[in-house]
Amino acid sequence: VQLQASGGGSVQAGGSLRLSCAASVRTFSNYAMGWFRQAPGKERKFVSSISGSGGSTYYADSMQGRFTISRDNAKNTVYLQMNSLKPEGTAVYYCAAGRSTIEFDTWGQGTLVTVSS
Repeated sequence: VQLQASGGGSVQAGGSLRLSCAASVRTFSNYAMGWFRQAPGKERKFVSSISGSGGSTYYADSMQGRFTISRDNAKNTVYLQMNSLKPEGTAVYYCAAGRSTIEFDTWGQGTLVTVSS
């Protein structure tokens, strides 16, 4: 599996961005997908994940209600819609693939999101 994340950029607090992650894999629906983020000088943290079918989604508490994860299995792509962004959301966002929504073993290269106050 190869993953290519895109959609990062600079936005003011309160703004929105949509991240995309395209997967090069034969059967995309076999993989759960996740988003993680790593702020400067900090550990990488879980943001959200989605099951292979898209029927189950999970969010970190601080993102619940503001972020939405979705996937299009026909396009081998997972998305992260981020609304009401906060300055503490400044980070490199990584997509990941795995066999379950809590265990990921393949990572993309990351895309930088900068939220200014």
